[in-house]
Amino acid sequence: MPQQRRNYRIKQLIAIAALSLYLIVGAAAPAHAMHIMEGFLPVKWAVFWWVVALPFFLIGVRSLTRITNENPDLKLLLALSGAFTFVLSALKIPSVTGSCSHPTGTGLGAVLFGPSVMTVLGSLVLVFQAVLLAHGGLTTLGANAFSMAIVGPWVAFFTYRLCASSGQQKFGIFLAAALGDLATYVVTSIQLALAFPAASGGFLAAFAKFAGIFALTQVPLAISEGLLTVLVWNWLQSYATDELRTLKLLRPET
Repeated sequence: MPQQRRNYRIKQLIAIAALSLYLIVGAAAPAHAMHIMEGFLPVKWAVFWWVVALPFFLIGVRSLTRITNENPDLKLLLALSGAFTFVLSALKIPSVTGSCSHPTGTGLGAVLFGPSVMTVLGSLVLVFQAVLLAHGGLTTLGANAFSMAIVGPWVAFFTYRLCASSGQQKFGIFLAAALGDLATYVVTSIQLALAFPAASGGFLAAFAKFAGIFALTQVPLAISEGLLTVLVWNWLQSYATDELRTLKLLRPET
């Protein structure tokens, strides 16, 4: 039975990888997505966000190394979390002014492994998307990692912990994914407003403009991501119970 369950998990991971490949090969023409694109930020701001993000990444590498050394059986679940983030954040949904919005997918991994691990996984996802999908960029990787792979997972993690402590685990997962998604876009709007303040109104006017552009599509996307994350969590409860118990996310009697 354990071997059959492991084989089933491997098949599920292969299916996710195949879906990711389909998204790469079958992607439409390049679009201006919410990831800050290559060369868009002034040099001083691009360097600033790299400097801010790098310590979080190094701490995340230590956490990821510790988890894989102590519990090698969790590697498959780590891969699933990374694939989930890659697939969701690669889905570009048309927004206004010729831009796009997309889910982030970092909430699930933040709940499972904590925000530090998701900093590493999310940053790797951003690298692959910049290189393979022209989604984001390498010079702007620090800024994109700070919003999607650092702030988003930390918001999701604390949201889940707060709800789970009151016994609302599944609602906490939904809210963690949704608020983690929204936090990413709020931070991105702040980053753009800092780099490009409005001639009239300065930072606040620019922030209102950038945040307002994506509000119409991002709010329903955040809700949809929360619901999808709960569905994935239900699947994990059925087929990855041992791993969830190892992570102390399920009671022993569950």
